[in-house]
Amino acid sequence: MGERDSRAEYQRRMHKVVEYIDRHLDESLDLDTLAGIANFSSFHFHRLFSAWMGETLGDYLRRRRLETAAQRLAAQPRMPVLAVALSVGFGSGEAFTRAFRQRFGSAPSAWRQEQARRRAAKKSNPGQLISKPGQASTGNLRDTVASPQAHRESAMNITLIDRQPVTIAYMRHTGPYGEPVSRFWHEVFFPWMQLHGLQGRPFYGMGQDDPSITAPEQCRYDAGVEVPEGFQPGANAYLTTIPGGRYASLAFKGSVADVGAAWDVLLRDWLPASGLRFDARPCFEYYGPDASFDPATGVFTCDICIPVVPL
Repeated sequence: MGERDSRAEYQRRMHKVVEYIDRHLDESLDLDTLAGIANFSSFHFHRLFSAWMGETLGDYLRRRRLETAAQRLAAQPRMPVLAVALSVGFGSGEAFTRAFRQRFGSAPSAWRQEQARRRAAKKSNPGQLISKPGQASTGNLRDTVASPQAHRESAMNITLIDRQPVTIAYMRHTGPYGEPVSRFWHEVFFPWMQLHGLQGRPFYGMGQDDPSITAPEQCRYDAGVEVPEGFQPGANAYLTTIPGGRYASLAFKGSVADVGAAWDVLLRDWLPASGLRFDARPCFEYYGPDASFDPATGVFTCDICIPVVPL
């Protein structure tokens, strides 16, 4: 195996591990289990993970648990703090509160109240809505301010759907969202799709982290496309399965600057009142055969999907 192939294999194994972590945060995730996922010895895996990720395995697990907990506290205000703690692998509310306070500077309940206050302030002054940057786009989208009308229209287009599992090939951008992600689509992923004859297939944008919680340099964004059975992505691209099941889907139409308001409608307004909650499946933007883009206005369409289960 050449140096390039060897490096690609290491990347593939590490992607497999971090995906497993994100989908099993409520479990113990001991060193031996994760080393087995990566097919390395426990001794070597610990060193390799630290070198590859820039933080120890313990630090990474703690950070992902706390960041995911923060997302759930904000999006699911009726979910008890203890339930949030258990859902991300903490054994007690006390341990969770100590760790959360160390990471975010306040107790979970106080942090949740502050997030609710900020949401209320945004609703009373919708011109100040902050977009969630870095979503997939199919052209040079213009930045516009999300209008109250677009906000209301988005809220009326949420439906519950059942999706089948789908295999995608994806490439990952790590770093700040916004313009860097747009460049990633145009300069890296779309050319890769064309090279592999994947034009015209449904594609996906998946922000793995909330940029209001995770440090910009640690934010992960995956650009993916559906692939046929047996497809081999080669170096620097990876295969995964987006799980099937029940999703809440918001039919979005707007510019890249409007997407953040649409995510807020789905996560911060609709979800808490729905009687549903998140689970560990990923959220994503789905660009199907009917997705469109108007280069003159910067307006595009997609379906914003979040996984849901009964509360």
